[in-house]
Order: sequence, then structure tokens, then C-alpha cells
Amino acid sequence: MTPKQDQGILAKTWNLVKIVLKTGIGRYRKLHFYGKAFIWFLGFFYICFGAFIIVVTPARIAQFTYDQATKLSHLRFGWLVLAGIITLVSFPPLIGHTTIVTLCGFAYGMKGFPIAAVSSVFGSALVFVLLRLCFSHRIRQWSIDNKKWQALESVVQAKGLPLIILTRMSPFPPWVYSNTLFSSIEAVSLWQFMVATCFVFPKILLHVWLGTRMAALSDGETRGHMDTQTKILNGCLVGAGILVAIFSSWLVYTLVQKHIRELEGIPADIDELAAEAIEDFDENAPLLHRSFDEEER
Repeated sequence: MTPKQDQGILAKTWNLVKIVLKTGIGRYRKLHFYGKAFIWFLGFFYICFGAFIIVVTPARIAQFTYDQATKLSHLRFGWLVLAGIITLVSFPPLIGHTTIVTLCGFAYGMKGFPIAAVSSVFGSALVFVLLRLCFSHRIRQWSIDNKKWQALESVVQAKGLPLIILTRMSPFPPWVYSNTLFSSIEAVSLWQFMVATCFVFPKILLHVWLGTRMAALSDGETRGHMDTQTKILNGCLVGAGILVAIFSSWLVYTLVQKHIRELEGIPADIDELAAEAIEDFDENAPLLHRSFDEEER
């Protein structure tokens, strides 16, 4: 590789970093006081959490987590606890769906997949129904003045279930906001939403499997019976699984955005607005949008 090529790659990387920073700062400035306070709280929390991990050591934390997960799996209704938490974190603005799904594998092995899958469908369907019943009037009023949202609704209505499935499989918006997204689009029916949610099962299966591998490495006694090659293999499997999850998420999101922008039979400007509506959903969602609350007051 020539020096000019190296400089070109560095320049592109730097431009990408600047775009990401500019976008992030722009979104931060648009947040209201509580949103900014929440960002600062998260930053403080993760700093404290990182310090906690360093002080306590990852091995002790992993062992404690393994012990608690084992106790939970031995409870008669331990699975119901995890199912209830998955249902709970399906409601905005809570987060942690992927973590709890991984914990299902951590506690129950691959038997945790049915727990995670069924409770994910149930939780998302419950969110869909409750938000649709409680905020249907609000959605209609808000969408009248939002061109991006009108474009998204028209595209979804025109293309139907296949597009709903693709968007549901996309990692962005995240799980909880994806639930809110589809409940906000009147063109999406409950049965379509539930069918689309079933297409997330491969991702759930992957995270459950990652949980099983992490559990094998978390217990000191189990690790003690492993030879070095087995430990390395399990570590590599966990790392590879995480990389697969990241790459597949990026690939699906890229394909979804490209597909929306190139839909046949839909004007290009409508395609672009629909794609932007998904990208900016966290800022413009009708059920989360603060300006709508101000207008109602």
C-alpha cells in the first residue's frame, strides 16, 4: 500500500469520525434538559461501573453472576422471572432486552431460547396493543404535520409485510424503540407485527447461545476442568459470536436502508423521507416527542 493510499484511508476515517461526532453533538443539543441529564447520568454510571469491574475483578463478578443464574434456574418459576423482565423491558424507555435474552442462555442453556422467544413476542405485542389503544388519537394528530412520518406510513402501507419484516430485523431502532415505532404506524396491524417479530428469532437464538458459552467460562469450577485449548476455544466462540452479531446487525440495517431508498413504484423523495424517519426515530417518535406534549399543553 502506497503512502498516498494510507493518507486516503486516514482522511476517510477522520471524515467519518467527524461526521459521527457532528451528528452526536447535534442530537445532544436537540435534547431537552431531562434528556441531557440522562446522558450525563449514563456517562457517570458507566464510569462507576467500569471502576467497579476493575476493583472487584471480572472473575469474581462472573462467578457471582453464574451462581445467581444457577439459583434462578433451580427455582420452580425462575423462567417466569426472566420472561417477566423481558416483557417489562419491551416498554419504552426501558432498555436491556439483549442482556436479559443472553441471561436466559446463561441460566438455562439452549432451553432458554423458548423463554426468550415467547416472552419477546408477548412483550412486544403487549406494548403494541397498549400504545395503540392509549395513543391512537395522538398518533393521528401528530402525523398530520410530519412529512417524514407520512412518507414512512405510505411506504409501509404500499409494501406491506415484507418491508415490515425487514425493518423489524434491523438493529436500528433498538428493540424497545422498534416496538414503539410499529405501534405508531397505523398501517401496521397486530398480526403483521407479531409475524415480523418472529423473524427476530435467529438473533435471539444467537444471544442465547452466547449466554451458554459465557456461562461455561464464568464458573471457576467448570473452568478448572477445562484444558487450555478448551478455554481458548470457548473464548474464541464467544468473540466470534459477538462479531457475527455486530456484522449481521450492520448488514441488515444497511440493506434495509438501501431497500427503502430504492423501492420501486415509490417516488424517490418519499423513499428518502421514509428512511430518514427510521434513522431519526428516537428524536421524532410521536409517542416520545416532547414538542407534541408542549403543543397539547
